Amino acid sequence: MPDVYQEAGKRHDFVLLFDVADGNPNGDPDAGNLPRVDPETMQGLVTDVAIKRKVRDYVAASCGTEERFKIYVESGGEALNTKHQRAYTETKIKSTGTKQTADDVATVRGWMCDNFYDIRMFGAVMTTGVNCGQVRGPMQITFARSVDAIVPLDLSITRVAVTREEDAKVVVSDDGEEGRGGKSTEMGRKALVPYGLYRASGFFNVGFAEQTGATDEDLGLFWQALQMMWDLDRSSSRGLMSCRGIYIFSHENKLGNAPAHSLLESVFVMRRDGVEVPRAFGDYEVKVGDEALAEGVTLTVLGA
Repeated sequence: MPDVYQEAGKRHDFVLLFDVADGNPNGDPDAGNLPRVDPETMQGLVTDVAIKRKVRDYVAASCGTEERFKIYVESGGEALNTKHQRAYTETKIKSTGTKQTADDVATVRGWMCDNFYDIRMFGAVMTTGVNCGQVRGPMQITFARSVDAIVPLDLSITRVAVTREEDAKVVVSDDGEEGRGGKSTEMGRKALVPYGLYRASGFFNVGFAEQTGATDEDLGLFWQALQMMWDLDRSSSRGLMSCRGIYIFSHENKLGNAPAHSLLESVFVMRRDGVEVPRAFGDYEVKVGDEALAEGVTLTVLGA
């Protein structure tokens, strides 16, 4: 039997803690790729899409060669409608574009759920040209928000290689001295957060899991991805990102034994006494209150 937090037949609510040091956890293209912030509080933000992208990449790297664990939303992969069409081909149903019978759509939607991990877990809208219906996934994740305000930095960097050929040409001045076309370096920008501890919430719905066919194995793989995916996503722009804890509340009752907000709010993250400017995870303390001990609720802590 799997551990209780890996049982797809139970409802789960969880808190995810992760941090970043000297990196950009999620750039905003509308703000010159600066780290995303709440402009009123200056707390840092990381979108749910960015978190799920890392999960998808981990699943693809760890078991993406297996048919049941293919990834639907993948970077540089084939077009989504091509995947939709494959569902019709495999189920031997004639595709007529967006006008399909409800039974046909239900059949190909089931095929998509069976073959793509991220559809089973996160859901998908598959009505783009070749209609495979819509799926509401059992695993839903919120934006992550930093515990404290962050200070987004936009630093200048110098590159010794020039971009344009005309700038790289050697020219001779009137006094016979050689040099490049007036330019030997170029300037660039690099955005980062000195340090930020981020907190996100997530929810696993049993009813939706039964509809998509999500299994204990799928759920166990998700928890594994949340802990390990950071090591597959290293880059100089992201600095050092790490999972700092997953606090999973598992319910005996499929409908839940306690409200999600009361369980999630029982995980307290606070700065240690005397720390005014946090620069490491050790500057914080994480405690779980008595609310986590609600009857019928089991707490599992991973990665802490």
